[in-house]
Amino acid sequence: MDRESNKDERIEIRISSHDKQIFQKAQKLSGDKSFGSFIVRIVKKHAEEIVAQNDIIIASERDREKFFDAVFGNSKPNQNLVEAATKYKSQTALL
Repeated sequence: MDRESNKDERIEIRISSHDKQIFQKAQKLSGDKSFGSFIVRIVKKHAEEIVAQNDIIIASERDREKFFDAVFGNSKPNQNLVEAATKYKSQTALL
């Protein structure tokens, strides 16, 4: 059974009358058949955007840390890098 069809969770919230009127107007304009489906669709869309943005930030921070560790860290180059540098130097010395 997929997550979409398993609707056994419930959320209850209190909102102002004004907010509810705006939400209901937006629901009618959007073409969503029900108020609940409208709310779920909108909240889910924004939640996914927030999670995606957070994932990008975390990946960016992880990449930044790896880059600076590689450039400024005290680690020595591995054998493949040493061989590649030697090959490059020998090829460019002939130019």
